[in-house]
Amino acid sequence: MPNNLSAPNGPGRPKDLAKRRAILDAAKILFLSKGYANTSMDAVAAEAGVSKLTVYSHFDDKETLFSAAVMAKCEEQLPTLFFELPDGIAVETVLLNIARGFHQLINSDESVNLHRLMMTLGSQDPKLSLIFFEAGPERMLHGMERLLIKVDQSGTLSIDKPRNAAEHFFCLLKGAGNFRLLYGCGEPLTGEAAESHVQEVVRLFMRAYRPETA
Repeated sequence: MPNNLSAPNGPGRPKDLAKRRAILDAAKILFLSKGYANTSMDAVAAEAGVSKLTVYSHFDDKETLFSAAVMAKCEEQLPTLFFELPDGIAVETVLLNIARGFHQLINSDESVNLHRLMMTLGSQDPKLSLIFFEAGPERMLHGMERLLIKVDQSGTLSIDKPRNAAEHFFCLLKGAGNFRLLYGCGEPLTGEAAESHVQEVVRLFMRAYRPETA
């Protein structure tokens, strides 16, 4: 599925990037406030202050725009570089950075509203659910899986099923708190409470996959 994430070339690039950001911001606002079906490319163009032709010059269709908007939101909190394992940086530090970014992402108003929207749309249009999953959750799972393969190879942790371990990591971070938030019967953890939760999850994860000693 194309995502049109490459930056345009030539002297107009800075202006084009600004317009692209405006289009993505407009798309996120409209998809969340009006729903997918009621959001048109014309409406996105008007909200972004650009022409419809400009919208189509960046995104082939509404599905591509939706996918890119989800990816952009994830990238804000969890850039691809978060899933790297730099030399000299402790694995626990890397995991804590990922955990903090992910926890903040899933508990943000935009993320909660988007998940609620997808729960409604999922039974109506499974294709949209797949687009959302590939642009958001699958992207992060894949990045985490690649990181955990490197961690296993380094010998710091023993992870024979990195995909499963990635899923365990993110599910632990979501916890019951995120379910309460999605159902509208709880508030997101913030400040010291959020940091305590993140650190507890990372400690549990490290303990679960610590290599066995002879």
